[in-house]
Amino acid sequence: MRIAVALAGAIALASGGLVATATTASAAPVTPGSSLIDQAGSAIKKSAKDRYTVYSNKNGITRYTRTYDGLRVYGGDVIIRTKAGKFAGASAGLAKPLSLGTKPSVTAAGAAATAKGQFRGTITQAGTPELFVDASSGIGTLSWETVITGWQPDGQTPSRFHVISDALTGKVVGSYDEIENIAGTGNSIYSGPVALESTPAGESFTLIDPVRGNGSTCDMNNRTSGTCTTFTDADNTWGTGAPADRQSAAVDAHFGAAVTFDYFKDVHGRNGIFGDGRGVPSRVHYGNAYVNAFWDGAQMTYGDGTGNAKPLVALDVAGHEMSHGVTENVVPGGLTYSGESGGLNEATSDIFGSMVEFHAGSTEDAGDYDIGEKIDINGNGSPLRYMYNPALDGRSHSCWSTSTRSVDVHYSSGVANHFFFNLAEGSGATPYGTSPVCGAAEPVTGIGKEKAAKIWFRALDAYFVSNTGYVNTTTPANTARAYSLAAATDLYGLCSAEYKAVQTAWTSVNVAGNDEECYDGNAFALTLSADNAAVGPGESTTVTATTAVVNGEAEEITFSAGATPAGVTVSFEPATVTAGESTTITVSAAPDATRTSGPVTITATAASLTRSKPLTVKVGSVAACTVTNATAVPIPDLTTVTSEVELGQCAATPSTASSVDVKIQHTYIGDLVVSLIAPDGTAYVLHNRAGGGTDNIDQSYPVDLSSETANGKWTLRVQDAARADTGTLTSWTLSV
Repeated sequence: MRIAVALAGAIALASGGLVATATTASAAPVTPGSSLIDQAGSAIKKSAKDRYTVYSNKNGITRYTRTYDGLRVYGGDVIIRTKAGKFAGASAGLAKPLSLGTKPSVTAAGAAATAKGQFRGTITQAGTPELFVDASSGIGTLSWETVITGWQPDGQTPSRFHVISDALTGKVVGSYDEIENIAGTGNSIYSGPVALESTPAGESFTLIDPVRGNGSTCDMNNRTSGTCTTFTDADNTWGTGAPADRQSAAVDAHFGAAVTFDYFKDVHGRNGIFGDGRGVPSRVHYGNAYVNAFWDGAQMTYGDGTGNAKPLVALDVAGHEMSHGVTENVVPGGLTYSGESGGLNEATSDIFGSMVEFHAGSTEDAGDYDIGEKIDINGNGSPLRYMYNPALDGRSHSCWSTSTRSVDVHYSSGVANHFFFNLAEGSGATPYGTSPVCGAAEPVTGIGKEKAAKIWFRALDAYFVSNTGYVNTTTPANTARAYSLAAATDLYGLCSAEYKAVQTAWTSVNVAGNDEECYDGNAFALTLSADNAAVGPGESTTVTATTAVVNGEAEEITFSAGATPAGVTVSFEPATVTAGESTTITVSAAPDATRTSGPVTITATAASLTRSKPLTVKVGSVAACTVTNATAVPIPDLTTVTSEVELGQCAATPSTASSVDVKIQHTYIGDLVVSLIAPDGTAYVLHNRAGGGTDNIDQSYPVDLSSETANGKWTLRVQDAARADTGTLTSWTLSV
């Protein structure tokens, strides 16, 4: 879930929250049988209890929000892309279809009490908790969300504090404040002489921009509530450039809103921050000596800084914060504000905040890749963040590692910031600073900031879902690398120079991927609809092999299979296709085939190129001898949990090659001991604190159960034997 920690000197967002509201008032529910949702197939991990609502629909990109059994699903958002009216791809964050109970063990009153205990500040109202499905991790958990309204401890910053708690255990799993802010010290009014749009009002003028959706700038008169007075002026010449003149801060705020509006419209074709042509209200002179500025989902607010003499109205601050508004209005609920998706959220604002600064073309505040350099947040003239080498701030990650997902989002943002800089300007010495590469990565030649920004916006607009990250072992396609490569393909072509630069730039920050190779001659891609095929004795199943031309001309491709397990045959229909076509792979097991599992190499051979994909073939028991429990079970620290299944009609004798498939989400599997308990009480240890800091167990364990009776109650026991990391047993399957 989103976990926002208030840190001094942190530029952050005020998310639109977990509630996703359709942008089209007439949006109607779409059932899984409807054409687009149905065409997406297994890509969006549907269940019979899912219902979908259109969130936005433009330029062949349809975003949906999802409910499950009537409950909102956070992390269940879906993108379906079409071309010429036909399905062309999908993005989704779920690792598997949702399957969970919707009856809470913890009452709403209990959740509200827990939420109040998490709040630091003055509470003015505690909202009614909402029961929802939290699928931000890719796995659904029944949860409560409670919103506490009040004031942060400084007494001047408003707060809308969201607390997420497990509806079965009551444990707090996440919290964040909608109103995030930048805290620091400003030195001066930053933008110098600028042109402003105002509106005539009788014999004077008001600071309302009719060109950009009537965005307005008003004076809070150093209060935190009450009327904000729109600035007026008799001669339409605003401010003096000195902080002592109250109009001067308004000039910077009004200018920042205008330039940000223009940047997204001129460069990316987006009609303002909200996408509907509305301008952004800006409030200046907020609070008394208030050393903060914030975006609250609807408007910008700026304090006057120390001694009410240093307004925090710098251009990249405005661009950064309002770009959060773009993110939360493009992705339903925004990119989840914790871990890697939170880092991508912050990086998106750093990227576009910098691009707004370049777009302004100001001589007083020239474009650069330093974040917050004008406001001197550290008091020593240094910027808040350095995109060319994020580690220079002593906290940000320049290179991805397994620890990136566990740091504050302002520091995990460094990986994407570094990627973007290298993509735009190249690595090594540049006019903006020297950018290193990570490890033994190749140097990067930049493609220019304009192309880099177009790729990033396309990825955000057409591909990112709420829980997109850098590295995702559960859903490998749901990553910023994969999506930015798809965006580069859309804009410049597969294997174009821009595509290859995106690959090299991600590799330069230690984010790897299983991307399509690029060739100069004829080439094709090979994908399988599944990476495994499970059959019982006397049964068969199919997998689709799809080819696509990636370069040159379409060649004839012939399919073949490598060695197969005993009793298994693999056939193709048709055996030969032209690149761009598909074939059906049929995997069959003889009636007397014994339980076995092994890889089969599927090979596609053309005149110019041969490609291979592994297909794991498993011969199991008849259906009555295989059973699954897909009810998620939380695994707290230093606790043993169990999950049960029961066989009642299995006529087979358990095999020496029986198997237990275990799926556990956990951030340190070296903590875990996993055992199978037979109906007679015999324990079979499957996993004994191996794997160290590796994430997640998704493995099939062979086990000799030949001494057991099949029918009866079987138990999977999971023990967390160390502190600090927790997880969830998501499902397990026993095949005797």
